[in-house]
Amino acid sequence: MRTRGGLLLANIIAGLALGYTVTNIGFGDYAELNRMFTFQDPRMLFAFGGGVALIAVVFVLFRVRRTPGRIHAGVVPGALLFGSGWALSGGCPAIPIIQVASGYLPALVTIGGIVFGVQLHRWVNARYLHLDTGSCNR
Repeated sequence: MRTRGGLLLANIIAGLALGYTVTNIGFGDYAELNRMFTFQDPRMLFAFGGGVALIAVVFVLFRVRRTPGRIHAGVVPGALLFGSGWALSGGCPAIPIIQVASGYLPALVTIGGIVFGVQLHRWVNARYLHLDTGSCNR
């Protein structure tokens, strides 16, 4: 599996499995996400928390270590904007792709907003903020 084709195939299989799982859990459904964010139904919140706990255990078992680094001034506002966008649109950047694949075409507006927001950030940061974006500046 160390060839490009093998890695591509593994990524495609993992992506399809993740998309299938996320859709069946309900993370691709705007109504389900809205109930989670408004604390009307804790089921999705527990599923999300369970996923975080599971990956934390995997990180411990495989001794994954975080590379030390500094947190720059854009992290907190960026996190607030990301979370607000997720709550308003019903999905983090991957979910609208799943929604479109499931036939929910209004998610195209969310994808357009993501593309516009990324370009707007690059322009504002280059012109006014000059924040170090580290590995995220691609």
